[in-house]
Amino acid sequence: MATRIAAGATATVLASVALGAPAQAHGKTKPLGTKSLAAVLTADKSGFDRNSRDFDVLTAAVLAVLDAKPNSPVKVLTDGTVALTAFVPNDGAFRQLAKEVTKKRSLPTEQQAFTTVAGLGIDTVEAVLLYHVVPGATVDKKAALKADGAKLTTAAGSKITVDVSRCWYRSPRVTLIDADRNDRNAQVVVFDINKGNKQIAHAVDRVLRPVDLP
Repeated sequence: MATRIAAGATATVLASVALGAPAQAHGKTKPLGTKSLAAVLTADKSGFDRNSRDFDVLTAAVLAVLDAKPNSPVKVLTDGTVALTAFVPNDGAFRQLAKEVTKKRSLPTEQQAFTTVAGLGIDTVEAVLLYHVVPGATVDKKAALKADGAKLTTAAGSKITVDVSRCWYRSPRVTLIDADRNDRNAQVVVFDINKGNKQIAHAVDRVLRPVDLP
């Protein structure tokens, strides 16, 4: 299944964008490792907590999809031999999404956020997760900072656009423009999770939306 997803999805960036390449060591190409992103996510055993910067809600969502649909394309996250880049929403991002979905004034807990997200239905959760995955390319921070204007094709089949803004008083900022024109777009807050492997991730502070929500 994972191999079919990687081969079938047109996960390309603009021709001018340099994709993440294997590291160089003394002039020789160092092969990328095969540790999967699923292994990275599930290594954290803390469960729902008060740390908005980790990925407890995301991990629970991935496991829920794979439990309900063992052959879901989301399974690609468990196969470290398949190259991909994922934009992983942290717990704060999911709490913000749940707040907007429920239209409540205060942020929910992580448990409440997961319950709200799960309540959207497994198929919806699956579609949202796939919208965060770009199969077939290992795009590290260096490549991402050169990708201004690139349109990335996700495992869901739709695209996200990379916007790189630079300012003299701060480091370059990478923003991802999703299909929702009303929400605040996601920004990368941590680069190169699982660096050195074929599957790499960048943490984002909002959940990417594959549809235009009211």
